[in-house]
This record gives sequence, structure tokens and C-alpha cells, in this order.
Amino acid sequence: MTRLISAFAALIFGVLIMTEQALALDLENTLYLDLKDGRVVIEMREDLAPKHVTRIKQLAREGFYDGLTFHRVIDGFMAQTGDPLGNGTSGSGVNLPAEFSREKYVRGTVGMARSQDINSGDSQFYIMFDRSEYLDGKYTVWGQVVQGMEFVDNIKKGEGPNGAVLGEPDTIVRMQVAADAKD
Repeated sequence: MTRLISAFAALIFGVLIMTEQALALDLENTLYLDLKDGRVVIEMREDLAPKHVTRIKQLAREGFYDGLTFHRVIDGFMAQTGDPLGNGTSGSGVNLPAEFSREKYVRGTVGMARSQDINSGDSQFYIMFDRSEYLDGKYTVWGQVVQGMEFVDNIKKGEGPNGAVLGEPDTIVRMQVAADAKD
């Protein structure tokens, strides 16, 4: 009986170590998006959009997103951020080629905003509140919220034209690659 318990304990310990190692390997493709109400965890989808994921990680590591506003928030649709001017007209200055996929735009999907030019994605991105078939195959999916969607739901909704947030919009407190996170 003692041998059986020891074998079982060793098995459980081995699984825990393997799980911890798997999570540690994934930290490079995980973002922590800290909002006023809590932390949102985003799994970045390098398999779908490697150029976008690389650029998002670069910008996050530079602190580019820290303090930026959610300038366009449409209830039942999405919350958009990533514009240093806070009005939807600017970005980091580096356009990315479209990386469209068959991934569906569902609740928690993170996609890249762009203009009419399909290769104009830059730094602006949005998080979906709900399903939007219209975006499928037309915009780059680069991530999925895996934890903290309730904090995204609490972002101040826009009341202005095209979902513009009037008054004091909510901001990104901090955005960091999980592998680099201090807390």
C-alpha cells in the first residue's frame, strides 16, 4: 500500500512539474493587460498572426500601451485602444501586412484595427464583447482573452459618434508580456 501511495505521489508531482513547465513556456505568448478593475490575461496567437504578435510584444515591452485610452467602446460589440492620440487616428508608425485566418470573432477575441487598407494594422486593437460574423476573415485575429473578461465588460462605454468615449475614458494601466512581468 505504501508503494502504491508513493507511486501515486510521484506521478502527481511529475504532472505538476510538467504543467508548470508548460505554463512557463507559454509566458512568452501571454499578455497581462491591467485595467482599473483588474488583470486581463490574453493568449497571443502566434500560430495565426506571427507578425502581429511580434509587434504587439515589442510595443508592450517598450511601454507603448501603458496609459493609453479605450477611445472607442461600443456596447455589445468591442472596446478599442492602442492610439497614442486617443482619437483613433494614429498609431506607432509601423503598418503590418494583414494576417487573416479562419478564426471566428467571438467574445474575448482580440483583433487588429485597420483602415480601408487591409495592410494598415499598426498598434490599435480591440477586444470583442460578443460574436461578430462581419469581421471574420477581414481583420487579423492575434489573441484571445482567457481570464478577466469581466474587467473588459466594465470598460466605460462610448456615447459619442461611432462609439467615441466622451469625458474621461478608461485607460490601460499597464500592458506587459507575462514572461517579463514583475507582478
